[in-house]
Amino acid sequence: ATPSSAGKTNPLRSDPPQAVAMTQPTTQQQQQFQQYLELNKPMPPLPNLVMGDSPLPAGVTADNVLDFMDLYKEHCEELLNVIKNLQFHLILPLWTTFWTRADKMDSMQHDGDSSNTNGDSIADCDPERNISMEVLLLLCELEPVQIFVQQCDNTLYQCLVDVLMPNVLRPIPSPLTQTVRNLAKNLESWLGASLLNIPSGLGCLKMTSVNALSQTLRRYTSLNHLAQAARAVLQNSGQITQMLNDLSKVDFPSVQEQAAWVCQCEDTTVTRLHTNFKETLQKQQPLEEWATWLEGMVDELLETCKGGGGYVKAARQFLLKWSFYSSMVIRDLTLRSAASFGSFHLIRLLYDEYMFYVVEHRVAAALNQSPIAILGEFVTLGRSFIAQQEASIANESSMITGNLALDGSNQDSLAALTVTV
Repeated sequence: ATPSSAGKTNPLRSDPPQAVAMTQPTTQQQQQFQQYLELNKPMPPLPNLVMGDSPLPAGVTADNVLDFMDLYKEHCEELLNVIKNLQFHLILPLWTTFWTRADKMDSMQHDGDSSNTNGDSIADCDPERNISMEVLLLLCELEPVQIFVQQCDNTLYQCLVDVLMPNVLRPIPSPLTQTVRNLAKNLESWLGASLLNIPSGLGCLKMTSVNALSQTLRRYTSLNHLAQAARAVLQNSGQITQMLNDLSKVDFPSVQEQAAWVCQCEDTTVTRLHTNFKETLQKQQPLEEWATWLEGMVDELLETCKGGGGYVKAARQFLLKWSFYSSMVIRDLTLRSAASFGSFHLIRLLYDEYMFYVVEHRVAAALNQSPIAILGEFVTLGRSFIAQQEASIANESSMITGNLALDGSNQDSLAALTVTV
């Protein structure tokens, strides 16, 4: 993280996502929805704030650092409890209260009011543990503080995902799915609104983490929706029979030859996967058995790279090869106007999403990180690449504009010379 000056904001988007209206679930809906959540999921241990050899700026004490660490950990616990109770409307007030806590405390002290009328935590209303806004901004500039906050956010957000979507294949009510998706759409705008006065370095890190959370919730709810649609197909014997009939007409040798140059997969491996897929389809296995088969296939094909430095690269290549090969099969079915094309397309979408889900978790386990942290790193890399491309384009545009201006002045000189002659 690169510290930047206080008071500046650093939006990750030039067009921040707009908040969408959210309807708070009724008490009856909350009780119904909570049976689908992992309410017993505890908060994993949060890291400690280690300053190391980093010097403290003037006006900041070691006690300020410890107070911030304790307060932020409690803040994470509060957010987890709010999510478990499906009180999504309290997320923005919690974020805003924490990052403007000093201003709130100052007004409370001036008014002589120490009551807790807004439902804030005891820590928010404890003068002995409160820190001024000036100290908060100075702390936010420190790289160890930024690292601590990012690690806490990644741990918290992974826990939130595990609470809200403990099993991506389990059927859940459509209203709950929509509620979670609306939450995902609002997270970035809510957090951005609460960080208006926070230094850009920390603000950028926090927005990156919440963007990873938002993406993950959207992906997992979409995966769950696909799973329920595919479950109906896999339980329909008539559709299974038609799929087997259409599958038998696919020219797999031709598909394999076309994909061989790109995928460079062993013929025996591809043939075995094709055979296993067909056998599993014939047995009309439930969706959970298909998931087990896909997970076993990933583990088997990536086993040779496990524990080595090339595991992540191998995982990426596996996803690319899987996507390319499956697209070739779908292409063949399309050209043959297969009657079960719709069913195959749905199954392909599900398997692609679930395969990414499995690989994502395997890579995270191999790197000893959470999937949220891994995704956050890719978001950062992607944005850095875009920023570099935009800077390069802007530089080229400036050079072109300069050349055009030079050409224009040359033409003016030539015209003046012509008139003189």
